[in-house]
Amino acid sequence: MARDSVEEVLNERARHLLKVLVESYIREGQPVGSRTLSRDSGLNLSAATVRNVMADLEEYGFVSSPHTSAGRVPTDKGYRFFVDTLLRRQPGAAAEDVVAEVRRRLEEETERDPKAIVAVASQMLSSITHLAGVVTIPRQPHQALSQIEFLPLSDNRVLAVMVVNGRDVQNRIVQLDRYYSADELRQAANFLNQQFAGKELTRVREDLVAELKQTGERLNQLMFDAIRVAQQMLGEGTQGTPEYVIAGETNLMEFAELSNVDKLRRLFDAFTARRDILNLLDLSLRAEGVQIFIGHESGYQILDDCSLVTAPYALDNETVGVLGVIGPTRMAYERVIPIVDVTARLLGSALNSRR
Repeated sequence: MARDSVEEVLNERARHLLKVLVESYIREGQPVGSRTLSRDSGLNLSAATVRNVMADLEEYGFVSSPHTSAGRVPTDKGYRFFVDTLLRRQPGAAAEDVVAEVRRRLEEETERDPKAIVAVASQMLSSITHLAGVVTIPRQPHQALSQIEFLPLSDNRVLAVMVVNGRDVQNRIVQLDRYYSADELRQAANFLNQQFAGKELTRVREDLVAELKQTGERLNQLMFDAIRVAQQMLGEGTQGTPEYVIAGETNLMEFAELSNVDKLRRLFDAFTARRDILNLLDLSLRAEGVQIFIGHESGYQILDDCSLVTAPYALDNETVGVLGVIGPTRMAYERVIPIVDVTARLLGSALNSRR
């Protein structure tokens, strides 16, 4: 039966009973029987009438009957109908005390680097929702080299300092084959700044390789070493697979449906391998607003018993990352969705305040 025709069949009574059933199962984690539904629905219905409605809902695929109980539980389809149709999603509907606490914690971190701020956001999401919080490290599609400096240290070591986008600073201590004076290092830095300052880092990497290939034989040792050090600096943290920070994975052990040791091990392996999670987060990065993957919708078997609720966050009005929570399909969507939504907005504000 087509989705539209199924929804037409679900009259107000059936929708209300489905909503009560989903909310009860989310709250209690136990299959919901007809007598419980009859009592909790607030409707003047007999248990027999409720059983008939439940039979219809089961036929349409919104609920199922576990073998161990006469009660019913929502299916992924039932959760999806609940989230899309029965749940009133209001942007910014998170509790005021939650919003205030998230804002305070993130504002405390604005003097730190973006990865530290992201780590706090992940921890906050986990702490508030009692689920696993996940936040990608902000992408910086427009990373321009501002300046490189070299400072002499002892034992032929040099402190290389690279400034990106006018304010993000990266430091690295490198070991050179011989001693270079402060004046020589200044010459090397001037050479690199004249050649590459203002260029995107991806272009700088390409140009450094070309410079060594085309003019390497004409470079003196100082210039050669300067380029090699710059290559090392640019090879760290400026390319490759996007990273994410995850916190509160152990919270998932508290849910019976995820507490199987083998299932938990495979789930934690997925967190460690990162590929599947990153693919879902990348989908969210390209979408607008809150995204919800329920059970099988993720396309990854290991997440069949989980839901992922995500929202993108922006820097200078450009989406640079995504945050969210991972938990069981019976998570409290009504509470979790606005928390994820508002945390994404507050994280964007905290990152923008650094600029």
